[in-house]
Amino acid sequence: MLLKSLEFKHENGQKVKIIDIPVLEEDSTFRFMISVKLNTLIRDIMKKSIPKKTYSFQEYLKRVLKWKDYEQLFKSDALKHNA
Repeated sequence: MLLKSLEFKHENGQKVKIIDIPVLEEDSTFRFMISVKLNTLIRDIMKKSIPKKTYSFQEYLKRVLKWKDYEQLFKSDALKHNA
């Protein structure tokens, strides 16, 4: 899975970076949900007076999504015969 990052300036001038944002295909069922969750995270960061410099979107999703949905989104195909 491809991951991207997003960097922006907070209202106080501090740079904030969100990492581990999954890149999904156009027809993915998770595309809308990821967009809404990313907007929610950005809004929460903007509300803070002194935000952290880096946030992991994957860790955020781990906290806010149902585990079944999280596993489907970040599923990794098991390697056969340790290859």
